[in-house]
Amino acid sequence: MENSGEIVRLENVKKAYRMGMNDVPVLKGINIVVKKGEFAGIMGSSGSGKSTLLNLLGLLDVPTEGKYYLIDREVSRLSDNRLAELRNSCIGFIFQSFNLFPHLNVQQNIEVPLVYAGVPKHERNRISSELAEKVKLTHRLKHRPTELSGGECQRVAVARALSNNPSFLLADEPTGNLDEKTSAEIMELFKTLHREKNATILMVTHNPELKPYFDRVIYLRDGRVVGEEEFGA
Repeated sequence: MENSGEIVRLENVKKAYRMGMNDVPVLKGINIVVKKGEFAGIMGSSGSGKSTLLNLLGLLDVPTEGKYYLIDREVSRLSDNRLAELRNSCIGFIFQSFNLFPHLNVQQNIEVPLVYAGVPKHERNRISSELAEKVKLTHRLKHRPTELSGGECQRVAVARALSNNPSFLLADEPTGNLDEKTSAEIMELFKTLHREKNATILMVTHNPELKPYFDRVIYLRDGRVVGEEEFGA
């Protein structure tokens, strides 16, 4: 798989959780490939396995069976410390609830991953200022999350996710707490990142109205991939 251009490959991935004396299967043999520069959506109803799949893709959990290749490296059996290193360096997370630090201003929130990475202050300031401009928040750098709209908070979250120049963005229902107009603005931001930065984006959503934004949608049901739809966006 070396130099394959694939960011993510799941091969027959299964995940079961122990409940008392029984193993309860949640993922039942998932096969997915996401290539560099692809904007892919993952859709399914409640209970389809979306959250479990998201945790595996984000290296927050590991498969019971099967293999997960991240940028040509098999990561399913790495240590917790190594998984944490890869999670921090390779994946940019964007959540439905924003997960911003309320006591930090916009610039400081964007810089959080850079602080953990040990990036010098002057370089952090440069990167955060550039990213704030990209998400159209330069005029809000010194404001705290409580002074921002929901859409602005999500823009901060997007900028923060980009700060370490990750291999791909993993977005969990990023428009779930936003109104229709703001949701469209955030999706247009993702499309711009995809188009201008060739960003690889995996987005979990239950909203079928978002399908036209994606290059491809992967459908889950009962822990299995039951179909795909390409849009050539």
